[in-house]
Amino acid sequence: MSLLRMPALFIGHGSPMNAIEDNCYSRAWFELGKKLPRPRAILIISAHWYTKGTAVTAMAQPRTIHDFGNFPRQLHEKQYPAKGFPELAVLVQDILEPIEVETDFEKWGLDHGAWGILAKMYPKADIPVVQLSMDRNQPASFHYEVGKKLALLRDEGVLVIGSGNIVHNLPAEKLGAEPFPWARSFEQFVRENLTSLQEPHPLFHALDREDGQLSNPTPEHFLPLLYVMGTWDKKEPISTPIEGVEDGSLSMLSIQIG
Repeated sequence: MSLLRMPALFIGHGSPMNAIEDNCYSRAWFELGKKLPRPRAILIISAHWYTKGTAVTAMAQPRTIHDFGNFPRQLHEKQYPAKGFPELAVLVQDILEPIEVETDFEKWGLDHGAWGILAKMYPKADIPVVQLSMDRNQPASFHYEVGKKLALLRDEGVLVIGSGNIVHNLPAEKLGAEPFPWARSFEQFVRENLTSLQEPHPLFHALDREDGQLSNPTPEHFLPLLYVMGTWDKKEPISTPIEGVEDGSLSMLSIQIG
């Protein structure tokens, strides 16, 4: 089928509370959902499905996973009843060959890194959603190469979204603090290299930097960015529709390709 090429997005998802709060980020997600071309389906890669091997949700009705604790009852009761898209899951498997991709019919669903932003972007939950896991045993280059393979979905009306945070150091968080110098430094490094044509891509080794290690004690919130960058055709414009650093060490920077 011939459809308008969809953009690709990396969204800094931040606190789970953004799913139910009215704040500058949740409003920006809502506006983004209104401005983008309407997708046929959504493929989302969340920091919170970090697995041994690669898997894709293939159920007709993915459950809403409340993978957090000590939050208000309203958040724990929040549901996002978007349908799944088993045919898209099969297509993802085909695209990613020879990588072995497990079809998940019951173990997962949509975690808060996925539904937390989609509940604001598409509050009617009327667009089918498939979630792809990240293989924790693979290097940064692997995640980028997976993104390159997924790029053709953008020509089939599928919105590819990576959900994480470029700076994600929760132990260092300080309520109301200005961004720590290392958080600013690392975020700026990422910004400066978004349009890099260098091979291998500078972002492959971003977490080897001192500010990268401080910004990401573990890699799972950074890696979704590499999937999104992999979908870039090296010519499309790249913009940052949402910005901000919360509590010193949580970057809400979002990136749009196309």
